[in-house]
Amino acid sequence: MIRWVGAGYLLYLGYKLFTSPISDADSTEGHRNRSGDFLQGFLISASNPKVILFYIAFLPTFMDLQSLQVTDIALASVLTLVALMAGLMLIAHSAHWASAKLKSDRAQQNLNRSAGSIMMGAGVYLIASR
Repeated sequence: MIRWVGAGYLLYLGYKLFTSPISDADSTEGHRNRSGDFLQGFLISASNPKVILFYIAFLPTFMDLQSLQVTDIALASVLTLVALMAGLMLIAHSAHWASAKLKSDRAQQNLNRSAGSIMMGAGVYLIASR
């Protein structure tokens, strides 16, 4: 029963997304506090428990924590910061590029139809599967 209800809900959501009108409002218009946005993003990333647990779990396998000097800790911190910032900058650049490509009504409509089709396909798959 849950599978059928879930499938029906996916079909409904997919249909609503497929037939949804294109929004004229630009949600980023008037948004100017870039330094605040950067600080908020940094704090969210720095306090992410998954990242903290990753470093706690895997750092000892790569470094002997008993023999670390202050310079070793500083070097590891700088390298980690550079690597994380490079990855986040790549993600930010890709998101900016994608948002520029999706500004047209045609692109938004294609995106809505693609996402709606995927949802409806998942609903049909749930109905057809055992």
